[in-house]
Amino acid sequence: MGTRAWLVVLLALTLSCEGPQIGEPRAETPAGSAGADTGAGADADAGTDAGGSGGAGVAPDPCSAGPLSAPIPNCDPIPAASTGDIHADCVARINQFRWECQCLPPLQRWTDGEACTDSNAEYDSVNGVHASFQSTPCGSGARAQNECPGWPSVDHVITGCLRDMWDEGPEDGNPDTVNGHYETMATTTYTRVACGFYTTPSGEVWGVQNFD
Repeated sequence: MGTRAWLVVLLALTLSCEGPQIGEPRAETPAGSAGADTGAGADADAGTDAGGSGGAGVAPDPCSAGPLSAPIPNCDPIPAASTGDIHADCVARINQFRWECQCLPPLQRWTDGEACTDSNAEYDSVNGVHASFQSTPCGSGARAQNECPGWPSVDHVITGCLRDMWDEGPEDGNPDTVNGHYETMATTTYTRVACGFYTTPSGEVWGVQNFD
């Protein structure tokens, strides 16, 4: 076989052995397209949030700048499961609205005032709403009182009445609008709250919240 023939054979063998090299993109996948062989497609960005912190799906903390000037509209946090301590559950519900709906710090549970607040609820069930506020006060100095008169159950007071009070919202200048219950729940003047309950012989529940 002459020299020219050997060169033709050698060239044919060389071409038959060439192909895509390891790590090169395949012909049908344009280089740089999402998911192209490197494994760095959509999954590579899934753990990076908009702020570049690298946390997976981490939402910004709405309370990072402190209390909000007004409550979040239509805020209705799901009540926590009962602990079996109605006084504690009541305070926790108030603080849930304060924190989750306006980033306000919690009020302390005023345990020493709970027996008196229970008696306020009983007194008012006979003498009328807020009758105990002046007649048998439970605190000293600046204080306020919210009340849930004649509700179907303790659970309704904690999950329903307190929500209705919060939903009144801030003072809006309308003389026909009640806002005082919300203003008391969102207080920055008082530091503690005692909840009290009384169930009448007919089964109605009166709930009183004294702020001090």
